[in-house]
Amino acid sequence: MTSKPQPRRLSLCHIATLTLAAFVSSSGAFAQTGTQTVPAVPQKTAAPDAAQQPDRAAAYYHYMLAHEYEELAMTTGRSEYATRAGEEYKLALNNDPTSKFLNNGLAELYYRTGRIRDAISAAQEQIKKDPKNLDAHKLLGNIYLRTLSDGQQNSASDEILKLAIDEYNTIVQLEPNSIEDHLLLGQLYSFAHDSVHAEQQFDAAQKIDPGSEDTALNLARLYTEQGDTKRAITILNQVPPDARTGKTEFLLGATYEHIKDDKNAIAAYQRAVDLDPDNLDAERALAKLLLANNQLDPALKAFQDIAAGDPSDPEAFLRISEIQRREGHYEDALASLKKAKALASDSIEISFQEGLLNDALGRYDEATKIFEKLASDSEHSTGQYSEPEKNNHALFLERLAIVYGEANQTDKAAATWQKLAELGTPFADQAYESEVDAYRDAHEYDKATQVARDALAKDPSNRARKLMLAGQLADNYHAEEGIDLAKSMLSKQPSDLEVYRALATMYTRLRRWKDAAQAIDDAEQLSTKPDDKLYIHFLRGVLYERQKEFVPAEAEFRQVLVIDPKNSMTLNYLGYMLADHDMKLDEALAMIQKAVELDPQNYAYLDSLGWANFKLGKYTQAEEQLRKAVERNSTDPTVHDHLGELYEKTGRLKLAASQWEESLSEYAHTLPADTDPGDVSKVQKRLDNARVRLAREGSAPVETTAKP
Repeated sequence: MTSKPQPRRLSLCHIATLTLAAFVSSSGAFAQTGTQTVPAVPQKTAAPDAAQQPDRAAAYYHYMLAHEYEELAMTTGRSEYATRAGEEYKLALNNDPTSKFLNNGLAELYYRTGRIRDAISAAQEQIKKDPKNLDAHKLLGNIYLRTLSDGQQNSASDEILKLAIDEYNTIVQLEPNSIEDHLLLGQLYSFAHDSVHAEQQFDAAQKIDPGSEDTALNLARLYTEQGDTKRAITILNQVPPDARTGKTEFLLGATYEHIKDDKNAIAAYQRAVDLDPDNLDAERALAKLLLANNQLDPALKAFQDIAAGDPSDPEAFLRISEIQRREGHYEDALASLKKAKALASDSIEISFQEGLLNDALGRYDEATKIFEKLASDSEHSTGQYSEPEKNNHALFLERLAIVYGEANQTDKAAATWQKLAELGTPFADQAYESEVDAYRDAHEYDKATQVARDALAKDPSNRARKLMLAGQLADNYHAEEGIDLAKSMLSKQPSDLEVYRALATMYTRLRRWKDAAQAIDDAEQLSTKPDDKLYIHFLRGVLYERQKEFVPAEAEFRQVLVIDPKNSMTLNYLGYMLADHDMKLDEALAMIQKAVELDPQNYAYLDSLGWANFKLGKYTQAEEQLRKAVERNSTDPTVHDHLGELYEKTGRLKLAASQWEESLSEYAHTLPADTDPGDVSKVQKRLDNARVRLAREGSAPVETTAKP
């Protein structure tokens, strides 16, 4: 005979198990059918006379048979066993009609075998007989919960939810000290959007056990849903640290992240990972937030841990590749991206990152092909897009235009910016500005001005486009026309702020220092937000720097960094200014490195980084960075000058002369606003000296390898 499972409901069953098992064995109650041991068909036992005492031995005998049939029904899924189990329960009840245990058992059988209506009827019948039958109430409550979890949101489920709430209200009255019951009822009220009663139940649970983590978690979720995140954080922090699990720390991290408190969110996620190292969800949240905050090294470690724990996760390898690319480890980035692509070959994001990586490596043809395909595949011939579709298409067009520009394909870049502008708000203004910049970088200033005019003609009331045209006119030999156009927008309203800032920039580029200072003062009067005040400090810093007043310029730039330590434009500007004048070189290098981390493909930042390393005597690093800067923008005369100085310093005079020739050529096509006459004369002097030395030597000198 096969061994029987132990009864699973009440300990009372255990009393009779050995005796009944022996009885069943000796009476031949089990018969062999093939290899399956099944109960033999029992003889029905007549119901006891009303005057007689219950025959509990017979009742337990039939209960044990019912139990065996029930287990067989659950393991085999055969409905005949469920039917037999029900018959045996009824025979058991014939011998002990008032048994709560047997009545509840029959109701639960119906529930377990999917006969929900019968289960509800049986449970309700028990409650009619005994309104305080806790087991029957719990069974009925569980049935309603199961119905809710299996069903869809509709009017019927709303009625079931009300029934479930009623049952659990009765249950908490019958069992007032059960934390679990209060939590379940609180969750039901939350589901019904009754936050007042939900909070009452969670508070009741908290009074039973003030240190209960489950209670704190439920209260925190409730307060978060109500928008009271600070209270949610307070509740979670009230759980003693030694009583917390990773669940509390994970929710705490998510709540901090919701209110943009990234520092505390990262700390909480880290504690969640420390408490439960196998919780990849917590580590993913930590890794993503570290990456978003440009904490690249710890983010890389976290993603590497995720990849080790789940080698089938393509996003982990994708993010590893992204970080390696941003840190300049391009070969490692390629290897990681290859792993991601093997796991999700059709991923658009992986293709996008592959394009960025090829761009970073200067492989513009490969990058162009990738972004062209992404832009083409995401384009709708109808011009109709959902918001996510439009955002993706815009992103692909933007990157394609940037790569065209880096590859000196200016006309293709301009055409792509035009396509982006055709997507309308909010892309058009930025697209026209970028198209103007593309022509400016190529020294095609008349085309840049024409683009600005055409953009304004399409929307004559657009203030941003009007200021863009004003700036172009001021730069391109039409200073008074540009200034008058900008001034025509002044209306003694708060919107004058953007006009004064534009005027300050125009006056500074025109070297009209007093007018620039006055425009900055006027802008400051209208600056109330931190970002507005930040820009005032930046404008003053640029004004001082252009006048070669480096001490007050440094003070203004540092004020910007007090407000926004991650302002890449200021980090680069201040770092370059210090390095260019041999001031605080180590600090200057650190600032520029941070700027490059924030914007790794910005050629101006790469040039600054190379120049700072050159000043520090780190020639190998400097050459790599300066060459990358020239590759990304071959029309900037300053970058050619810097590379020329590097070549001269490392004994490659012929290459240096070639770079200085390029520099002077680009200066000849550069607007006066972008040129310092003193710089041009310095480059000319270097080139003249190099030509003299080369002429004396009679041939190109032997090139030497740069030394760090």
